[in-house]
Amino acid sequence: MRVLAGLRDADRVLTRQAASRIPPTVGKVLSAVEEAAESTKLWCGAAVVMAAAGGWRGRTAAAAGAAAMALAQLVSNGLGKQLADRPRPPKEWFPHDEVDDRPESSSFPSGHTAAAVAFTTAAARIWPAAGAVCALPAAMVAVERVQSDAHYPSDVAAGTVIGLTSAELVRRTPQLVLRRRS
Repeated sequence: MRVLAGLRDADRVLTRQAASRIPPTVGKVLSAVEEAAESTKLWCGAAVVMAAAGGWRGRTAAAAGAAAMALAQLVSNGLGKQLADRPRPPKEWFPHDEVDDRPESSSFPSGHTAAAVAFTTAAARIWPAAGAVCALPAAMVAVERVQSDAHYPSDVAAGTVIGLTSAELVRRTPQLVLRRRS
């Protein structure tokens, strides 16, 4: 129980710091990136560009990224949020008006972060340059989820783990299928 109390305290401190220390201009940029990532639009757009411009490597990276993102969304939003009924951070912790534009669903885990990390990690393993381009907006989405009061840092950390695990499962699936056929 002490560990959970420590986690709650750390979540509270880090959330309040993110809300008050990120300059408003940076907050607006983070919000714009998050808006582009809403409903996975940013990652689907990146997949289209990769597939169109990247040849075989681009199509493979786009497919892997899309598959990992779909799995991460299923785990985070379809399973995680249904099992965890965690309220969003308190509105009074945030000095800006974005608190009125947050989801009503469970705070835990961050589905936006899970999708961003899954897509970026899976694509990067196949096409490192494309993954590097996606890494900055993925990190910005994760920071924005805390800064805007949609999530606690532990929600974002859980989304990151889900995204990394989803990308790894997508990477290993062909090997597992071939091994099973043998």
